[in-house]
Amino acid sequence: MSLMAEADGTAHAEGGAPVIVRVRADQPWRWLEAGWADMRAVPAISLAYGSTFLFVSILLAGLLFLGGASALLPVFGAGFLLVGPMLAVGLYEVSRRLEAGERVRLKDVIFVSSRNLTQLALVGGMLAGAFIIWLQIAGWIFAIFYGAVGIPPLSEFAPMLLLSPRGLALLAIGTAAGGVLAFTVFAISVISVPLLLARDIDAVTAVITSVNAVRKNFWPMLLWGWIIALLTAFGIATWFLGLAVIFPLLGHATWHAHRAVVAEG
Repeated sequence: MSLMAEADGTAHAEGGAPVIVRVRADQPWRWLEAGWADMRAVPAISLAYGSTFLFVSILLAGLLFLGGASALLPVFGAGFLLVGPMLAVGLYEVSRRLEAGERVRLKDVIFVSSRNLTQLALVGGMLAGAFIIWLQIAGWIFAIFYGAVGIPPLSEFAPMLLLSPRGLALLAIGTAAGGVLAFTVFAISVISVPLLLARDIDAVTAVITSVNAVRKNFWPMLLWGWIIALLTAFGIATWFLGLAVIFPLLGHATWHAHRAVVAEG
């Protein structure tokens, strides 16, 4: 049968695969509201999760500065968008438990139990691979414009990018390349990771479902991608402090995004 699904929740299955629901273009704002409600329901656990992520981010940034590689901080910040869906698995579990009326305990969030851990690991490997590819692409683009020279400190690298034609060209091409990779990874992971936590399906089916969800809800999912990117950029711009709240908010909201665009099965 053909795959048909509308915003009213009606749907027809196709070959037993998860069914995609078409949502309104403004639906991502509702996902944020639902994510905020989850945070308010269990603030200690959500903020503990976000604070742990904040600590790790600051530690990584400190290591880059100490290693004289502070200019790589924006590159790693962009890379976070690629692996973020896997890092938020515990937050998906919180929202799943809240939705099911189950008790939410910190240990259940830290040690997520799922029948699909192997399939989650496969998707996680894909995202880690995308992160490595991004680092390679960033290095190649820098080498094309500046040759085989060492990357200067961030204090020198920023003016180099913004105040010279060569730097602006590098910034434009790097942003375009990163954007294409980020959207590709977004399409395969935004729904697949929470879906694997919710259902006993394989990684390939989950990834295909995620891509179809983005394809069939292109404008709402594009808005959702922009919201994720802008809020994450804001969190990084506050020297990561904002991520203590933004990361759990986006994690909870992503669970509700998956619940909105995939019909219950």
